[in-house]
Amino acid sequence: MDKGSKPVPEWANKNQLIKLGYKTVRMLKNEGLKQTVFAAKYVTRRYFKLKELKKEFYLTPDKRAAQESAVFPLMPKISLIVPLYNTPDRFLRELLDAIEAQSYKNWQLCLADGSDEAHEDVGRTVAEYAVKDSRILYKKLAQNMGISGNTNAALELADGDYVALVDHDDLIAEGALYEVVEALNKTGADFLYTDEATFVNKPSDSRSMHFKPCFSPDYLRGCNYICHLSVIRRSLLEKVGNYNSEFDGAQDFDFTLRVSECAQKIYHLARPLYYWRIHAGSTASDISAKPEAWDAGRRAVQAHLDRIGLPGKAELSKAIPMVRVVYEIQNNPLVSIIIPSCDHSDILRRCIESIERLSTYSNYEILVCENNSKQPQTFSYYEELEKDPRVRIVKWPREFNYSAINNFARGFVKGEHLLFLNNDIEVITPQWIEEMLMFTQRQDVGACGIKLLYPNDTVQHGGIAMGVCGSAANICPLFPREHEGYMSRLAIASNMSACTAACLMVRADAFDAVGGFDETLAVSFNDVDLCLKLRDKGYLIVFNPVAECYHHESRSRGYDRHGEKKARMEREKEILRSKWPAYYEEEPGDPYYNRNFGKNSISYDA
Repeated sequence: MDKGSKPVPEWANKNQLIKLGYKTVRMLKNEGLKQTVFAAKYVTRRYFKLKELKKEFYLTPDKRAAQESAVFPLMPKISLIVPLYNTPDRFLRELLDAIEAQSYKNWQLCLADGSDEAHEDVGRTVAEYAVKDSRILYKKLAQNMGISGNTNAALELADGDYVALVDHDDLIAEGALYEVVEALNKTGADFLYTDEATFVNKPSDSRSMHFKPCFSPDYLRGCNYICHLSVIRRSLLEKVGNYNSEFDGAQDFDFTLRVSECAQKIYHLARPLYYWRIHAGSTASDISAKPEAWDAGRRAVQAHLDRIGLPGKAELSKAIPMVRVVYEIQNNPLVSIIIPSCDHSDILRRCIESIERLSTYSNYEILVCENNSKQPQTFSYYEELEKDPRVRIVKWPREFNYSAINNFARGFVKGEHLLFLNNDIEVITPQWIEEMLMFTQRQDVGACGIKLLYPNDTVQHGGIAMGVCGSAANICPLFPREHEGYMSRLAIASNMSACTAACLMVRADAFDAVGGFDETLAVSFNDVDLCLKLRDKGYLIVFNPVAECYHHESRSRGYDRHGEKKARMEREKEILRSKWPAYYEEEPGDPYYNRNFGKNSISYDA
């Protein structure tokens, strides 16, 4: 995982144990013992978590009996929608068996078959099952109408209260529909989606799990992370309309975007209930198997932006097959950069010089809030700074309190957007301001943070997860800079519960509306609390990893690991917990951090 390391040689790839040993030796050499032990502990946790989840595809006799006897206030009919096209007989039989095995019985299976004449066995196999089960509905199409047309034909067969979308070569867990109906009764959702897994031969050999966040509109505009298993109320489906063949290749993406625009209640069921088969030609195996899908996805996102009136351009992301949205910046607003500082003028100089040298956005001001500096060179540098009309110095003469300092500084700036910045930040992305501003200008967004790196080009901040490691923790620490992260979370914009204020842009009116930083949180977790207050007011928090800065962390203050500093951090940790207890519970917990990762995990790498 180290930057610039050589790939695992071909001979090592032939055996998983040899490959693991080779990578361990390489990590010891490049990263040292501490990081290697850290990685080993995580891999071990992941292995046993996956092993536990793989068992859930099949129901035990006791669990099946309990589910089959359960009665809910709402017992809806669920129409499973499956378009068929030259489906291999083994895949089709396994799918039919998995649906027949459902513990929840009020379902119907709607199959529209666009297979060519050489695959008449598809119809024969379905007929074999349908003669024994009237819930299986089948229509042979006169011709293949493409994935959207075939899906629409299957939808025409459906008369259920909800529809669930399933691909012809995939599987659903035996308790999937039971879990879905239980969740529908609890939540009243009109759009529900689950986690999923990939497999090759059988569900128990799952290669990976896709543990998803709750509804994240910005992440959805980057990729169809919702995908399977999707369950939609019939009334919502009628409002949205059927599949659009214009987006074949990314027809699910277009459909999901349209559903999300109209849904009243979207619920994420954090269980891997859908099993996505990897085989030659499948998207799960390799996106290059369907290269047209990438651009179709981009077009689907652009159509979505146009429908909801968000001025922006959907582009192909560097992360294949993801999409990047570049929003148009409106009216060239003033950005006020607020930097608390105490001595260490060399660090502050590097920070400000990187801003002035690299920034492509020019309408900004810098306010340095001086806090009890002693060194003569610091004040000499302040005199130098004040020659620049865009830079001002104000003094906070009291003891260090990060929240109080920034609240004080806010009264001296005029920007429509406030950019809180540590003095140990070094800008490395020229468009860093634009990459935050294009989000915070949106009325639904309160704050935007970016990817922060240690000087050795490993990740320091990839967003913040709540309820993890006893409080809150940075996501994806120590990942290599080039790593796309789990499901591209280090490559495309997504929503988070919080981002660090080491570099955080907040719209000024939103900051004022929540009363700024909580001054009882003098040093730690004040940025987390600010973000949670913004979320409590209905604002989104965006993490945009396209912009990067180096964070020479704690060069000014040091770390809070010993003595009074550690005791103070523990006090502030408890303040945060007492203010936001729901984020520490199993449910709801952090909506953007899937509980299957565990409370001790801080990496997206399942």
